[in-house]
Amino acid sequence: MKLAVIAKPYANAIFELAQQDNSHLQWKMVLDVGAYLLLDKKMRRLIASPNILEQDKLSTIKALLMSILNRELDAHEAMFISVLLDNNRIGILPSIATLFESLINITNNIKIFTIISSYQLSKSEKEQIVSDLMNQYNKTVSIDIVVDKDLVGGVIIKDGDKVIDISIKARVDELGLRLSKTH
Repeated sequence: MKLAVIAKPYANAIFELAQQDNSHLQWKMVLDVGAYLLLDKKMRRLIASPNILEQDKLSTIKALLMSILNRELDAHEAMFISVLLDNNRIGILPSIATLFESLINITNNIKIFTIISSYQLSKSEKEQIVSDLMNQYNKTVSIDIVVDKDLVGGVIIKDGDKVIDISIKARVDELGLRLSKTH
């Protein structure tokens, strides 16, 4: 079963809770930090270890979250981490964080694109891309820039599964395909 399918009810529940008390930012921070913690091999080993009591795992995760967030976890946040651990779902925390952020973006009419370029884009180039995308989609736009040195020139714009490839490589590939059809 895909992680997103398992993570969706958790993300939806947290989002509803955040809507009630306007705690989106606090939840986003907890989810992002929790997802970050799971990148650590030692943390994943601790969670997977049958030799460590669940209560000790929970205490460790909560202590790390509180240390990084520089605050206590509220009752809902602590219960959420406990539920994930009890149900062996702590590993889906990164997926929950991603889905939660998507819900925030949908609610705030924000669309996020990944822009792949062969070089680091200048501020004016970024602003132009954002402006063009805002005009095209009539939404607030945020972009994540990825530099791919293998790209000869141009950019690739990703919107989830949709890809707009206006790179030189794509044009050369298309030309090669056309030439191969004529022979």
